[in-house]
Amino acid sequence: MISDNHLIINVGRQIGSGGRVIARLLADRFGAQFYDKELLQLAAQESGFAPEIFEKNDEHRGFLRALFNLQLPHMSEQSVVTSNFSQEGLFKFQSDAIRRAAEQNDCCVFVGRCADYVLRDLPQCVNIFITAPMEFRIDHVAERHQCSRDEARHLIEKGEAQRASYYNYYTGKRWGAAEGYHLCVDASLLGLDRTADFIAGFIKQWREK
Repeated sequence: MISDNHLIINVGRQIGSGGRVIARLLADRFGAQFYDKELLQLAAQESGFAPEIFEKNDEHRGFLRALFNLQLPHMSEQSVVTSNFSQEGLFKFQSDAIRRAAEQNDCCVFVGRCADYVLRDLPQCVNIFITAPMEFRIDHVAERHQCSRDEARHLIEKGEAQRASYYNYYTGKRWGAAEGYHLCVDASLLGLDRTADFIAGFIKQWREK
């Protein structure tokens, strides 16, 4: 049961914007449970499928076409046929994991994975989107992956196309559109730590209101 005292922070982010780091900082600021790829493990437990399946499906659609080229434990063609295994089935398992995590923690931070949509009926949610200029994001991705700027740009463009397709399909909304969030912030203006402070201040004032 989710009480009025719960706080749920959903963080969407552009690739390379520092959104995951900011989400982690927000979890620290509020003493919240942090969920990013941890949700994939929870969904695997929920479904009984191997975690690798959820990792391959993570925030993008269309991976099922190549599924049987993968050597995955606990998964055979027969088990796929006789179980709730489909793109929509995986999304439901992940959504159930998000709801359960929200119920079990007084304060939690979710990174991506349509959590803002899954928990859309809860007034305890605040939805944040982290953005930054492309050059800023290219610098971050190139440093993180130790790759060229051209390679970093390609990673961003490909990854965001997949992320947007996944989000738009399951939510009926447009990924990154300002009207879908309570606050959109350019992390390049203040830097990651001070952006987290700014968002934390916004959330505290919102809760007081």
